[in-house]
Amino acid sequence: MSRSDRIMIAAGGGALILALAAGWLAFAPVEADSPDLVTGGMALPTAQVASAAPSSDSAANGTIVVDVQGAVAEPGVRQLPAGSRVAEAIAASGGYASDADLATAAASLNLAQMLGDGEQIRVPRIGESSGVAGGEVTPPGAPPPDDGGGGTGGLVNLNTATPEELEALPGIGPVTVQKIVAARQEQPFASLDDAVQRGVIHRGQLEDIQGIATAG
Repeated sequence: MSRSDRIMIAAGGGALILALAAGWLAFAPVEADSPDLVTGGMALPTAQVASAAPSSDSAANGTIVVDVQGAVAEPGVRQLPAGSRVAEAIAASGGYASDADLATAAASLNLAQMLGDGEQIRVPRIGESSGVAGGEVTPPGAPPPDDGGGGTGGLVNLNTATPEELEALPGIGPVTVQKIVAARQEQPFASLDDAVQRGVIHRGQLEDIQGIATAG
């Protein structure tokens, strides 16, 4: 083979290599600039990224929100099951505080009243002249009614109080209410200490209700 033939073959081989390289560059995959938007070479639709905002309508979820203020252990906004009563809202706020005016509360609060969403309950303190429950206001200076507790000065009497009134006491839950009602049907309590001795309430509950409850 002559020298000119070898030059021609080398030139042809170089041109073939250049052509193959150009073809590879033309069809090589381009790296995605944003890997978050590409999965397996397919862009994710933006509609799949958006999330629906939760509904704020508590009533539609079977709950209500009420504001419990005044002489309760833990004033504030409470979320309760729809159909809850005033007594349940007070119990959810820790029950009556030690400075609650129970005589005035008995006149201004209907513990069996069913609550609606957005209502406010206010338990009057000793020395206040009015209380609010569901928009009802006790006229200032109105005489306190008979509390039905045998002249106990507005204290909740374990022997005569309704289950709703008992459950509104601080530290007294539904189980203890059932024990109180069952025990007083067998024999009325002679005192709060008698309720402790009979195992109906414990010492911690006694400390919680002293000054706002009585027995005998």
